Amino acid sequence: MDVSAEPFALLRALFARERLGVLATHGPEHPYASLVAVRASDDLRRLYFSTPRATRKFHFLTHDPKVAMLVDSRSDDDLDFHDAVAATAVGTARELEGDERAEQLVAFLARHPHLKPFASSPTSALVELSVETYYIVRRFQNVTELHLG
Repeated sequence: MDVSAEPFALLRALFARERLGVLATHGPEHPYASLVAVRASDDLRRLYFSTPRATRKFHFLTHDPKVAMLVDSRSDDDLDFHDAVAATAVGTARELEGDERAEQLVAFLARHPHLKPFASSPTSALVELSVETYYIVRRFQNVTELHLG
């Protein structure tokens, strides 16, 4: 495992700035990508997002819980080829329930207070992505793998 501080500092800064991620799931018919509001745990080992249960992304992640999430700092500018950072988190997703859901919902809403009606709805799931590996890309082609074990 790469235990140097630099990748963790880079990820912490990225998750402090960016509030959206692209979730990649795989269903019985095809892969699928969705834009989601995201929150990272303090240790970066878990990512959280909310989604209605009646969505394709939720159906797909219950069919195959192995997912990926991309969070990046691009601004759609030419400088992004040099300055942008992208992190792909790969791991396993699961819906949180009970006290665990209640606890993490408070933290999720602290990051995204405007989503309270959506995320608190009984029809919405709060999903935890347990990250196994981050792939961090800088300067368009400099890739660092961070295995969390």
